[in-house]
Order: sequence, then structure tokens, then C-alpha cells
Amino acid sequence: MESVEKVFMSAEEVAEAMNISKAYAYKVIQRMNRKLEQKGFLTMQGRIDRKFFYDQFYGTADRKEV
Repeated sequence: MESVEKVFMSAEEVAEAMNISKAYAYKVIQRMNRKLEQKGFLTMQGRIDRKFFYDQFYGTADRKEV
């Protein structure tokens, strides 16, 4: 089973991946979590599913970490 750190991204990781501020990363995560909630998924405040994040921004579900 994968650890939480691998499954979910923090605002800091999102900020780094997108080259944005941490404050804006929280807004991005909030918006993405709303999409997931509308589909019936449970979400974690300040965290986003890593696969969903890369699917939404880059369309690469199988993206490998660099």
C-alpha cells in the first residue's frame, strides 16, 4: 500500500510543480477538490490526489516522477 505522501500532493508540492506561490497552490487544490466532491469523492483539505492533479494539468495519468 502506498503511503499518504505518495498518493496525495501537498500545497508545497503543487506550488513547486506549477511554479506558483504556496497560497495560490491552496486555491488550485481547493478548486480541484470541489471537482472531486461533485463526483462523489471524499477529499482532504490542503491535499490533492497526485494522479488526479497530473491528469488535470498535463493529461498524463501515468506520469513518472522526475
